[in-house]
Amino acid sequence: MIAAIIREIGLTEAFHKTETIETVYIGGGTPSLLYGDELEGIFDALGKKFTLSGNAEITLEANPDDITKEMLSEWHELGVNRLSVGIQSFNEDELKWMNRAHTSAQSFACLDMIREAGFEDFSVDLIYGSPLQTNDDLERNFSIIAEKNIPHISCYAFTEEPGTAFAKSVKEKRSAPTDPQKQSEQFHLLLTMMDAAGYEQYEISNFCRPGHRSRHNSSYWQGKAYYGFGPAAHSFDGDKKRKWNISNNSLYIQSLEKGIIPFEEEALTDKQKLNEYIMTSLRTAEGLDLDLVKNEFSENDALRIDNDAAQFLKDGRMNKEEASLILTNEGKFFADGIASDLFV
Repeated sequence: MIAAIIREIGLTEAFHKTETIETVYIGGGTPSLLYGDELEGIFDALGKKFTLSGNAEITLEANPDDITKEMLSEWHELGVNRLSVGIQSFNEDELKWMNRAHTSAQSFACLDMIREAGFEDFSVDLIYGSPLQTNDDLERNFSIIAEKNIPHISCYAFTEEPGTAFAKSVKEKRSAPTDPQKQSEQFHLLLTMMDAAGYEQYEISNFCRPGHRSRHNSSYWQGKAYYGFGPAAHSFDGDKKRKWNISNNSLYIQSLEKGIIPFEEEALTDKQKLNEYIMTSLRTAEGLDLDLVKNEFSENDALRIDNDAAQFLKDGRMNKEEASLILTNEGKFFADGIASDLFV
């Protein structure tokens, strides 16, 4: 797999010959399982193909049970300056229920090691709204986050994904399904605690201390160009061209062994681009910029969106600040539905 990814990087045609890469994100799996020399091979290939900015944000996803002092030192030496740690919960029973490989003790230990290794930027993933989690559990999880002054937190609602063991268990009446009302309550509890502790909610699922936004994730929401390498990875040229690799690992490797990047692609229409902007912008603290819609799409599009948004301004799910439409805390829980109502 590593050899195939390195080959893909070498075969990839750059969007712009003079561009500088501002962020790198190693994720979408469990890259913390890789040895240092394997990661080094990927970074070498990136360095040969692209020009990396001197202050590039380089993030690595890691599981708590993979983090050791030795690995942290290796990652630092490779240039990794930000970690995204999949803790999910500090509750031992909930971790077992979610079938996580790590323990609560390993979560505490890895956070201490990350600090001691000198990482100033790192993020922790948390899950809320699982059938097992109480409000007290959520408050305890957050109190630990605040006490340890974690610079960035990504919080996601527990979802019942089709085809998973949990979905099967619910279908067979062995487990309780997720409760939307409970998830709504916990989401609002989360917002209250984050705000009180001084965290900025710069995107619906992402919170940070001032100055610690994820530059990489922000670039997606801002519609910037990006390259993706590996099975199922997506790329976007910043304009209309999007492509994605096949997800089958074996076919991906076999294709790259023949010097072929196995991908599909599409050219976005203006309608698709505007709908994507509506969807992503409404998730951010800055909101949907009607002036941007007017300048990059059309004045009619801006007027239509403004008119359609009137119902959400009236019922308190949205505020208007100058030319920006921004979801209120109440509106954030309905973000996808509101975006859909504003689509072309």
